[in-house]
Amino acid sequence: MIDTLKMYIEYSILGVLALMSFLTLWFALERYFYLSNISLNDFPKKGALENSLTNNLTIISTIASNAPYVGLFGTVCGIMITFYKMSASSNFETNVVMMGLALALKATAVGILVAIFATMVYNGLARKVEVLMTKWEDIYAN
Repeated sequence: MIDTLKMYIEYSILGVLALMSFLTLWFALERYFYLSNISLNDFPKKGALENSLTNNLTIISTIASNAPYVGLFGTVCGIMITFYKMSASSNFETNVVMMGLALALKATAVGILVAIFATMVYNGLARKVEVLMTKWEDIYAN
């Protein structure tokens, strides 16, 4: 039963991280193409432009800040299951324990990778928004 629970937790955590990565890529592409094709002349008011430019950036930022926690949750669950298996086993085998711990740490590694990717995407898009806002201010400053 513990092995089944570990499998479900592992696949669930990795599935959530894969979904987070997919959403980051999806919104990044959407924002990239939108920001590349926007006409600044269509926005006479700064607030409307800023709202339009920053749409969906919060999702990417949220993924970037929470992906490590999702990975850490998977690691904690994996370590708890490994310790439970150790206590329930009559013979102690260090290779089984080390394998369980190594697999548990995989979730943290994947969570960190997703967070790095999302942070890089967010920073790149935020910079593009800043450049577009500056261009808009140059157009309407006169």
